[in-house]
Amino acid sequence: MKRKISPSSVSIRTELEPGDLGYIIHRHGRLYHQEYGYGTAFEAYVAEGLTELSRLLDPDKESVWICEHKGKIVGFLALAQRNEETAQLRYFYLEPEYRAIGLGKRLMDLFMKRLDECGYTSAFLWTTNEQTEAAKLYESYGFTRTTEKESGAFGKTLVEQKFELKR
Repeated sequence: MKRKISPSSVSIRTELEPGDLGYIIHRHGRLYHQEYGYGTAFEAYVAEGLTELSRLLDPDKESVWICEHKGKIVGFLALAQRNEETAQLRYFYLEPEYRAIGLGKRLMDLFMKRLDECGYTSAFLWTTNEQTEAAKLYESYGFTRTTEKESGAFGKTLVEQKFELKR
């Protein structure tokens, strides 16, 4: 019988290190291809956004959380500033074996705390209709779905969804 991973055994650091960007891009590409059939366009989208975030990262208004277990990255989340009042939740991913153990909630708690610390009055994120468990998590933190649009941007037809939080 496989043992359940304790979320307390996962460390979370807040500074990017060499190799992190490539690995996080790689895992997004592989994972979303395996689970949802996304193509390389999705991996390129993640690469472009993470590259921008890393170049322009303002530590006073933006944050990253890198989850590690036994020396391996197992999850990631970023808070990116969009204007003085608004932040974007981006690149949230957890390896499959690290889901449903409370780690996603731990990351969302850190995100929400940082929103308060930075004085943001709103936040948003984009996801897809296939991310039903993630959507439930976002909704539990007060995000509401505000926009839906059909898209073929990731190599397949799906519905992109925007969730917003007003404070």
